[in-house]
Formats: sequence, C-alpha cells, structure tokens
Amino acid sequence: MTDRETFLNYIAEKSGRPRHQLKDHPLEPINDLPESTLAGHSQDELLEIARKNAPAVHVDFQTTDKAGLPAALNKFIAAKADGKLLLPTYDEYYQLYGLEDWRDGLDPKPAFWVPGAGREANIDAANHSEAAIGFADFLCAESCTITAPTTPGQGRAFHFLPVHYLSVIRKSKIVARSRQAMDYYEPAIKSGELKTSNLNFITGTSSTGDIEMVLVVGVHGPLDMTYLVVEDL
Repeated sequence: MTDRETFLNYIAEKSGRPRHQLKDHPLEPINDLPESTLAGHSQDELLEIARKNAPAVHVDFQTTDKAGLPAALNKFIAAKADGKLLLPTYDEYYQLYGLEDWRDGLDPKPAFWVPGAGREANIDAANHSEAAIGFADFLCAESCTITAPTTPGQGRAFHFLPVHYLSVIRKSKIVARSRQAMDYYEPAIKSGELKTSNLNFITGTSSTGDIEMVLVVGVHGPLDMTYLVVEDL
C-alpha cells in the first residue's frame, strides 16, 4: 500500500465515512464541448484562428515554407541572439525540416541542450543564452498554445530561461484546442512511445498585473516569444 493510500484511508476513517473511489464514480461528461469546439475547421482556418489569437498572448506569429525556414531563423538570430544561441539536440526534427546543414554551418557556434550532460550544465547553458530556437509538437489554435514535452534533447528549462524564444511548428500539427493535443499524448505516454517527465503547454509570454492593474509582460521566462509555422509541412 502506498503512502497516498494510507493517508487517504486515515482521512476517511477519521471523518467517519467510506473512501470515495473514482472507479465507482466514473467521469460522465455533461457536454461534448472539448471535442466539438472549433471542430471541422481546415488547417488553413486553424492557422488563421491561431494568428488572430496571437496578439492576445503577446506572440510574434510568423509563417514560412520549408525552403524559407533557414532565412527566417537567421533573421531571428541576427535580431535576438547576440552571439549566444541555444538549440536542442533533436536530430529527427532537424531532418524533418531539412536543417542539418543550417545547424552545422552556424557561426558563431550555438550551445546545445545535450542529453546526459547533467542538469547543472544544461540549465547553465540555457540561463546564459540570449535566444533559443526549439521545436513544438502542436499549436492549439483556440488559445495560441504550443506543446513541447520535456525530452533529453530539449529539457524543461530550455523553454523558460533564455531571454528570447522561437518555436518552430508544422502547419499540419495545428489542432483546435488542448483536448486534441492530449488525444495524442495520453496514449503515447501509456504505450511508452513517449517518455517524458512533463508536458509543457506554453501560451505566449508570461504576464502579470500589479495592484494598480498595470500589465507587465515577460516577467517570468522569455521577454518575447515567436511562433514560426512552416506552411508546407
């Protein structure tokens, strides 16, 4: 018996009532809004919905095709990196986007989030990077949220410690909302296809308002975020 079960049994005993077991009370949805909201839209329509919602979450929303991707990334690097760029170690994505030669030809050489390098080394690299370019699995159109699981080649701090952040997303991976992203992640995690300690759902830059209702953007995490959608993938 786990510590959790022992604790819950103790609480139930002291309160004089039986344990509430979820298996005896399965979830019964009262509507189908998670599935039906924004259902039936084409990828072009979802792209425009995400673009329309981007300003509300303080995202610089850009599009390109695969051929123009290196130039778009170079423009971001020139404007934001100041010679201190962080990239993931994610060979399958570099191959997918045709970025192997671009990555290998960068000058000055970027830092990489390196699998097995250790928490301190990778966090230190992220903390001292002016800019990071990462890869997202999905873009949720309704909230303009990107999803990126924590992996050995692109850890959690990768997305939050650099000053400026750009995420590359395929147009084909724009979904209506977070429910559709979880429809992929849940079975992938259960089957062992995806091994991750957490899923990062990132909705633009952080923002906070003080007692005088003054909105401040980028207090926690990157100062600014760019979503770059590759339209022919």
